[in-house]
Amino acid sequence: MKLLDALNKRKEHNQELEDEKVLNKIKEVIKNADAILIGAGAGLSTSAGLSYSGKRFEDNFSDFIDKYGMEDMYSAGFYPFNTQEEKWAYWSKHIFYNRYDVGATEVYRQLYQLVEEKNYFVLTTNVDHQFELTGFENERIFATQGDYGMFQCAKGCHNKLYENENVVKEMIVKQKDCKIPTSLVPICPVCGGHMEVNLRIDGDFVQDENWYKAADKYSSFLEENQNKKLVFFELGVGMNTPGIIKYPFWQMTNQWSNAFYICINKGEAWAPDEIRERSICIDGDIGQVLEVLGNEERVQ
Repeated sequence: MKLLDALNKRKEHNQELEDEKVLNKIKEVIKNADAILIGAGAGLSTSAGLSYSGKRFEDNFSDFIDKYGMEDMYSAGFYPFNTQEEKWAYWSKHIFYNRYDVGATEVYRQLYQLVEEKNYFVLTTNVDHQFELTGFENERIFATQGDYGMFQCAKGCHNKLYENENVVKEMIVKQKDCKIPTSLVPICPVCGGHMEVNLRIDGDFVQDENWYKAADKYSSFLEENQNKKLVFFELGVGMNTPGIIKYPFWQMTNQWSNAFYICINKGEAWAPDEIRERSICIDGDIGQVLEVLGNEERVQ
């Protein structure tokens, strides 16, 4: 038993040394980077505590769970409600608890502190506004999939978005028995049809003027930094929409000889063989890794 215990302790010690070596390498890569492109998916917000399931869902949606048998916020988003009054009772709470009832989270703060003095840009599929709340500059963010804080025409009849904070909070206050008053159902001011949350769920997703400006800034960032030491810093990106962040990051790392790829994701962290020598992948909790990276002097 003593020999087995000694071997296990040695194994744990060797693993700690290996983990420290990997984290030091990440610090070095970020410190020496000319530019950092953050690619953020749902796993980043989950690590920050914005889970769509479990206690957070059960505490805030118990009436909807009882009435509709909902299991989590993600699948609930596809529920076929019979009326607009029912639909917006649910969606007002979904928006409220993921957009307006939360401030900047510690995980996003840790990420911001890591890159705030670097030449960075953010490409994200998240729609919870956490980057803006934390202090990341709006001019350096491209949220490709929409924003919980905006309404659009459900049919995309015109290219404009509408801020929804006031009406969402009114829906929360006035809903009863999982329904809102008919007078609060949002109506498109142009065609008179239904409104939707500005989320990319179908071909009617509205990309307004600001969306295209952000897309142009993203393209310019890539063009300006493709020959420099560019770090693709991927956080919490799964395989739901890999064509937006993950696959392009792999391809550009392979094509650009000075690029480096870092991926942190619990359960889904890997890189193709073609870029293995210029990659670091950590299968673990993003918040824990960022906390360790931030324990030292801020990266300059």
